[in-house]
Amino acid sequence: MIVDSAVYCQGVRVAVDCHPHDYVAMRARASAKGDFVWVGLHQPGHDELGKVAAAFGLHHLAVEDAVKAHQRPKLERYADHLFLIIKTLWYVDEEDAVETGEISMFVGEDFVVTVRHGQGGALQSARAYLEEREQVLTHGPSAVVYAVCDSVVDAYSEVVDALEEDVDEVEESVFSTARTNDSARIYTLKREIAEVRRAVMPLREPMRRFASGLVPGMDEEASPFFRDVADHLTRAAELVDNLDSLLSSAFEAHLAGISVQQNNDMRKISAGVGLVAAPTLIAAVYGMNFDHMPELHWALGYPFALFLMALTSAGLWVFFKKSGWL
Repeated sequence: MIVDSAVYCQGVRVAVDCHPHDYVAMRARASAKGDFVWVGLHQPGHDELGKVAAAFGLHHLAVEDAVKAHQRPKLERYADHLFLIIKTLWYVDEEDAVETGEISMFVGEDFVVTVRHGQGGALQSARAYLEEREQVLTHGPSAVVYAVCDSVVDAYSEVVDALEEDVDEVEESVFSTARTNDSARIYTLKREIAEVRRAVMPLREPMRRFASGLVPGMDEEASPFFRDVADHLTRAAELVDNLDSLLSSAFEAHLAGISVQQNNDMRKISAGVGLVAAPTLIAAVYGMNFDHMPELHWALGYPFALFLMALTSAGLWVFFKKSGWL
């Protein structure tokens, strides 16, 4: 559905004497340099986006990508407009889950069409931010691209910071003295980090091009703003790599800890078997009932056998204790 549509002239939102969905008339109203129309849609269907595409001359391949969503972040140039896809992210801490959405942007000389999919990455905040800054809006559609990218990348940083806290918790659990089963959570976090990577890494090249002023149709004065966004994106990318590496190390440490615990368990079991085996051996010798055996008819033979069993077990217990097996 259409969330909002407006005309911006000289950095100010203006009222127009036409139906809010009359895009041709709205576009005609944005006649001066820097004036533009911004149309925002949320999960539109083919028919609804088709009307917008006809009014602004959007390429049918880009329109198809915007409707289907689930695309890889990318920047493409068509005859008279740019097409930018950005992944949006938000974190559900209770489930250790990174949820994803998508924003598609059609950017022309005098228009911006944003198509949002998913619950995250609402653009009302970006629109409100720009409408409070007339000087920024005078840069035209470039200002909208910057504000949306900045908002999305800031959300990346929040997601990465939340993941970092969870990775710290996993590390603390792995290296604790308590017996823990962290393999499932480590796998879950690595899967979510991979989701973040699929959003962050492909976006670095478009941001680099924006920051370097290599994209035709974008205001050159916007390059410093995009450099700031690119810096934040680079930080997020580096943190994602570091977290993935830390989780791999934590998983290896977890497996090593399990191996050590199993070795300790086997040593304790072996020590226990030894403590039982020695008295069993003595009892077996004295239970063979041969006629010619030492102390067979000795009155103190039974107490002596019990004493020998206890003495042997005590000696083994002391030996295993000093060896660290018990």
